Formats: sequence, structure tokens, C-alpha cells
Amino acid sequence: MKGLLDHIESPKDLRKLKEVQLPQLAKELRAFIIEVLATKEGHLGASLGVVELTIALHYLFNTPKDLLVWDVGHQAYVHKILTGRRANFHTNRQLNGIAGFPTRTESEFDTFGVGHSSTSISAALGMAIASNLKGETKRHHIAVIGDASIASGMAFEALNHAGVSNANLLIILNDNAIGIDPAVGALKEYLTKVKTDRKLAAQNNIIKALNFDYSGPINGHNLPKIISELTRLKNVKGPKFLHIITTKGKGLQRAEEDQVTYHAPGKFDKISGERLAQLKNPYTKYQDVFGKTILELATKNSKIVGITPAMLTGSSLKLMFEKFPERTFDVGIAEQHAVTLAAGMATQGLIPFCNIYSTFLQRAYDQIIHDVALQKLPVIFCLDRAGLVGEDGATHHGVFDLAYLRCIPNLTIFAPSNEIELRNILYTAQLGIKNPIAIRYPRGTGNLTHWQLPFKRIKIGKGIQLKEGKEAAVLSVGTISENIKKGIEYSKNNEKIAHYNMRFIKPLDVELLHTIFKKYTTIFTAEEGVKKGGFGSAILEFATENNYKNKITVIGIPDNFITHGTVLELQEMTCLDANSLGKLFNKI
Repeated sequence: MKGLLDHIESPKDLRKLKEVQLPQLAKELRAFIIEVLATKEGHLGASLGVVELTIALHYLFNTPKDLLVWDVGHQAYVHKILTGRRANFHTNRQLNGIAGFPTRTESEFDTFGVGHSSTSISAALGMAIASNLKGETKRHHIAVIGDASIASGMAFEALNHAGVSNANLLIILNDNAIGIDPAVGALKEYLTKVKTDRKLAAQNNIIKALNFDYSGPINGHNLPKIISELTRLKNVKGPKFLHIITTKGKGLQRAEEDQVTYHAPGKFDKISGERLAQLKNPYTKYQDVFGKTILELATKNSKIVGITPAMLTGSSLKLMFEKFPERTFDVGIAEQHAVTLAAGMATQGLIPFCNIYSTFLQRAYDQIIHDVALQKLPVIFCLDRAGLVGEDGATHHGVFDLAYLRCIPNLTIFAPSNEIELRNILYTAQLGIKNPIAIRYPRGTGNLTHWQLPFKRIKIGKGIQLKEGKEAAVLSVGTISENIKKGIEYSKNNEKIAHYNMRFIKPLDVELLHTIFKKYTTIFTAEEGVKKGGFGSAILEFATENNYKNKITVIGIPDNFITHGTVLELQEMTCLDANSLGKLFNKI
């Protein structure tokens, strides 16, 4: 028998329901999400926590004319299901399927593309100001943001501006005390007090001090209460702020009990919630190579400190935190602060390992230049999730770091080809470096079972030859080296092709490059990063500066944003897989 959800193809259908039917719809939505994600995987906990809120928003507001913006977008699955994508929801995060985050090109209900945190208030305020300028003063603009994201500097900047505007803006704080890891900081502690101290909420309120009409906190799973409060707020002019309390993973006991794991649990049993056993991988994730190595180094070197902006578990810095909590800092979603905090520590002789995902370091670009590189402060940047990351798609692919970092003076850039090189460069960096260094490594595992070998110091700026050849040379950086190796093996020109692991994007091994350019007429460069401005561009510059006329082919990510799919699918799409490389090498 069909349920209520089966008859909803858009919010117009939702608005035909009676209010008393909405709790049943919430139950069906949770069951549907659990059913699909149990086998297809995805961001589970966040969306289960906002089922009632999402229903209420689309039920009361005239979306898409009224503009709804989700922060980050982990919690937007219910939104997608109610806005015409229920039938395709099983394709979520798959190649040619719907995206895991709200995407403007996918639906008119996705008013703003998201994936990184703390953008929603700025975007919704911009929309509200535009509506005022166009005379559309009755149009509503809603930003839904979590308690971890609202602690970010950008969110505070937007709150500061919105509070002195006359924008018809409603900010909804979805407070569940957790982002991907538990939320941290003084604001989190304040919000915790507000939940239990009504006097504090009513009088000494930070949000009220910023000129918002504040209401709450209210139970975010109480549909009648949410609908009542949203109905009231629709008639309040100017900036408004609704504080709701929700439970991440609501409706699946295991997800409620272990909110960190069930943020994105992989495949699980839809009834018990038990995660399904996976085949034991003999290889180690690069993040764990980092986490285990820095713990080993920190045990021997008391000057080492670890810093991460809200990715304690994801970066495996949690391993150091468990043993050295006083030397491990989760600063919340605050990439700019993380970088300058590391710079300050470096001025005092500490050795800061600042671990930030490649795609998130983009948010602290000025700090890298102004606060670190300009002052030659020896901060060690560890760029996790570099290269193609897979199903999270365009907002999360770490493919720009080589290009955006390469132009910065005083900065060393290293891309290890395997786990041992990552381990050894971490060791080398903490021995004492004069300049900052960026070490970029991918998501996922390498292919070595024995990588915890005795440390060896790496000579800064020096590459190595991996394979001899007669006519052509492939110069690679990073873990794409493995695909290059296989591609050469697949090629009919195997014996003709040499392979060099250049390792350092900056400084280049100039001495080795002169040897290569004098010996080989054909040169390939390979990187899992954008072609424009990356390692390949550095080699082209070297050739031009030294008047070399060799034929040079740059292999890398083309000049467009890459969609979501598995890493292998995306490598095939961008011709970075071993088979495509083998065909390319056949053309020598």
C-alpha cells in the first residue's frame, strides 16, 4: 500500500496534506532514507536530524519563490526527496546521479550551491538584499545552519552585517552539538547553557545583542511547535533567528548513539543499524599513516603540536589527541584561524603540524601568504584529501592546491608517491626546516603493507629515478605514480619510457631536470591536480627559461570542475587511469 510520501513529487503536493498527517510523513521519510542509504551509502545522520524541520519549511513557505539555503548540505537529503528527486534518490553521489549536496544546476529548489561550511547566512542575506532592491519585500529568505558551522568566522561576519540590515531574513540554528566531530569552543558551551537556562536565552543573549528577533530554543522534532513558531516568524519583519534543538541520526538508534561514525557510516543493516562488515583492507589509509606517524614523532619531540579545523577524526589527528590532548588543537570550523594560530606557535619555537583538507585550505589563502610564507615561519601544512576524492564531488576535490600554492614564495611543496615517502617527509619536516612546507596526500589507501620502516631523511628539492628508458620520460608527483607505472607497463613502448618521481613541486630538482631534458626528446608530466598552473606548468616554465625544445605533454585534471563518482570512474573520465595512460604512451 502506498504511503503519503509516494504521492509527493514537489512541495505543492506536500502542502495539500493536513497538518495532522505530517508526523506520519516524517516517519516515512526516515524509513525511506534509511532504506536507500543502507545499501547506497551517504551522509545519514545529518538528514535524519532535520526531517521535521524540512517538512515544516516546505509546508509553510512558498519554495522555490521563497529562498531556502542549506549550510554545508549534509542535511539536505529530505529537501531533495521533497523537491522532485525521490525517484532518483538512489543515484545520490553516483556518477551521472544526483549530487550529494544542493546544486543550482540540479534543481530550482537548490537556491545556492554548497559543500563547504558557513556560507548560508551570507548567501541568504545577499538574496534578501537583492529582493529589497527589486521591491520584492514579501519574499522570505531562510538559512539553515548548524551549531558547528555558525562558529566559523564567515558566519559571524554575516550575522554582524545582517543585524543592521532590514532584510527579510530568517536564520535557523540547527543545534545538535555536533558537526562531523563534536562541536567545540566557547560558543558551543554558551549554546549548551542556553538549552537549560531559559533566563539566559531570554536576557543575556548573544544573538539578541546583534539585533535579531531571537526565539527558542525549541524541540526541533516537535512538528506542531515548529510550525507554530515558523508561522509567527513569517509575520515578523527584519532579521530573525530561530534556535532549534535536534538529535543527529534521529530515528535510527545506532546513529543516535554513535553520531560521529553514523555521519556517513557506509553500508549498514536497515533494521538494526549495525554497520556491515567489510573485507579487511591490507593497506592503510593515508590519513592513518599521517596520524600514526605524527603520534610517533610527537612522543619523541615535545615541540610538536597538532592543529585541525574540525577534522579531528577525519584527519586521524585524534590519535595524537588521545595521548597528548594539551598539544592537539581542534579549533572548530575556522581554517583561517588554524593557519595563523600555527604561525603564532611557530614564532615561539613550536613545530606546528596544521592538518587541513586540500579543498578547505583554499579558505585560508591570505593567511598562508601573509601570516606564514611572508614571514618564513616553518609551519608544516598536511593537506589531506588531495586529488580526486570521489563521491563528494566538485566542492571537495583537492585538485587546486599545487596550482594555488606554487606561486607563493618561501613555500616548499611535496607530494609523496607512497606511504613511506609520506612518513619520511613528516619526519624530515620536524627535524628543522627554514621555510613552511605543504605536504599533500590523497584520500584512501596506498598499496604498501609494510610502511612503518625506520625513518630516513629526505633531501629537500631532490627527485629520484624509478625506471630507466631510452626515448621518453614521465615526470610524476604524488600517488598518481602508481597509475603511471602501470600505464608504462601496459604500453607497447615500455622499454622506451623512463619514469621519474620528482616529489617536489617547489623547489624543482633543477639539476635532475637538466639531465632529463638533455637525454629525452619527449617529456610527459603527470599530476592529480589541475593542468593550469600546476606541476606541468612548472616544467613548461623551466623548459622555456632554459630554451629547451623538447616535446612536452601535460597530464592532469582538465580546466573544468569534476563531478561526483568513484575515484576510478573520475580517473577514467580525466584519462588518469592506467589504461588511458597506457594508450597515451603508445603514441610516442
